[in-house]
Amino acid sequence: MRIVVLSSADELGEVCAARTAVLLNKAIAEKGEARMLVSTGASQFTMFKALVKQDVDWSKVTMFHLDEYTGMPDTHPASFRKYLRERFVANLPKPLKEAVWVEGDPSPAALKALGDKLTEKPIDIGLIGVGENSHIAFNDPPANFDVEDPYIVVQLDEACRRQQLGEGWFATLDDVPKTAISMSCKQIMKCKVILSAVPYAVKAKAIERMLANDTTNMVPATLLKTHPDMTLYLDQDSSKLAKEEGLL
Repeated sequence: MRIVVLSSADELGEVCAARTAVLLNKAIAEKGEARMLVSTGASQFTMFKALVKQDVDWSKVTMFHLDEYTGMPDTHPASFRKYLRERFVANLPKPLKEAVWVEGDPSPAALKALGDKLTEKPIDIGLIGVGENSHIAFNDPPANFDVEDPYIVVQLDEACRRQQLGEGWFATLDDVPKTAISMSCKQIMKCKVILSAVPYAVKAKAIERMLANDTTNMVPATLLKTHPDMTLYLDQDSSKLAKEEGLL
């Protein structure tokens, strides 16, 4: 794992987006297309703002996203489909080759169809965030590191639900759904390259726990450290506790 510490969230977004563009263009040059996973949440705002400005032939890029609340309509402010359409897809200079959406249908047939689509070809780049409770996608602790299915239905713990409330997506904690569809940990780790943009002070404890612990499903982000080509992008705020603990 490589760790890059930038001066601000804006610089972090620019650097991560630039690296993403290099990798997308490399995949397109080698095989005529690129396939990527994208995360959502407030931590990805600056990365997406920079990414849509990169020089990439987006008509050759297929996008998958990691998760969605079960039963969530795409008109709801908290919908990750809505988030990605508004902050990424709609701002691209040309349409993506394809956007494959997690629609919120938890039925076995829907999950299988989604998983089959995802696993048709390798994923070149995974833009994987880290939650305040150290989750990756919606794999909250204790995360299942062994399940083989590409997409699974998961229970959301209170810390995760409070993060969604704190980011302003819901009016009350009771409004935050208790279940979601999430890409599994094992599937995330199959990305050829993982880039993880994690700015802001609210993520400092999660980063400290990620760096301080060996691989454990109680800190799901520790699994990312075992990936052969993973880069973690931090800003001064998110790296602060790790620096104080001598981990950086």
